[in-house]
Amino acid sequence: MIIHSRWRKLTRPLIVLAVVGAFAGTLSGLAADPSEPIPLIVDLNGPRGVAAGPLGIVGYAENDGSFSALATRGPFAGTTFNLGSVPPTYIAPSMAIGSLGQTYVLTAGGPPGSGAATLYRWVGSDTPRVVADIAKYQATDPDPYNLADDPGESNPFNVAVLPDGSVLVSDAAANDLLRVFRNGRIVTVARLKPRVVKVPDELPDVGFPPAGTPLPSEAVATSVTVGADGYYYVGELRGFPATPGMSQIWRIAPDSVNAVCDPEAPRRGRCQRYADGFTSIVALGAGRDGSIYVVELVKRSWLQWELELVDPPVGGLFRIPPGGGHPQELAADQLILPAGVAVSGKNVYLTGPVFGPGTLSKIRAVSGRGH
Repeated sequence: MIIHSRWRKLTRPLIVLAVVGAFAGTLSGLAADPSEPIPLIVDLNGPRGVAAGPLGIVGYAENDGSFSALATRGPFAGTTFNLGSVPPTYIAPSMAIGSLGQTYVLTAGGPPGSGAATLYRWVGSDTPRVVADIAKYQATDPDPYNLADDPGESNPFNVAVLPDGSVLVSDAAANDLLRVFRNGRIVTVARLKPRVVKVPDELPDVGFPPAGTPLPSEAVATSVTVGADGYYYVGELRGFPATPGMSQIWRIAPDSVNAVCDPEAPRRGRCQRYADGFTSIVALGAGRDGSIYVVELVKRSWLQWELELVDPPVGGLFRIPPGGGHPQELAADQLILPAGVAVSGKNVYLTGPVFGPGTLSKIRAVSGRGH
């Protein structure tokens, strides 16, 4: 099975901001096209996590483990502040900010004891403190639907804050959604079962099963957001063979424990399929109007990019209208390896490319139903 090391098992309170750090970026002017990305900060180091906080603060994280904040309004508008750092891993951390400014930073998978696969909390100018060792928990709660590698492996990939201050963590290796309480206690909210897919035509004839061969494929739970309805939304990357159009979004009832997201029974239980037909989802965001924003790493699939069958690796940003419906693509064919998304009022904030020099951008949020 072909897996790039940087993806590991992917087949598988800012209310008080200390005025520290130097001026590092300015807001650009408005673009003519409302869906045209507007660069806010350029030359970032593999940016991924992005979070919208109170008072017009937008947080973002880079590949060296650093996380920062951009003021988008008020007397410091256009100024960035370095907040702190966590141990770096193969990819930038994920980041979430609660309504009261509580800030959480989540490191992806890596060696035990390295600070990887760990949830941190940052308050004001304090050094980030460990809330929970996600890898340690997953070693005691193995994936019962595992298809490859260690069923107790962990690669926590995205984070979202709930109103009570607890945190949701989607784990791309364990194929599940966790809830971490402020005291560090963890419960498994839901598990995502594999889906049978067909090998796509685009893969090489040598070294891969023939096109059309049905194979079970892991969900790879890369993304999570909390909708305006209070439900939890989880997106899939889709494991090998990464067949395009087979990534689902699941809608999970609040306060669920050990729910099962089953593609063979997608309308049953506390976890039900909300949307289908996406490819290589890596991030989700939620609008106050009930819309869900979806980031695809590569529209032709992460595996085709890894195999160098895609150049350039164009990703996508889509908006699912409130209540579901046909998704609308924003900034079509303008995004290369997009990584993270956050929604604040009329703005959608986006990071990428996820590897190499990248940018924090904004796109005007849209209203109305998709087409």
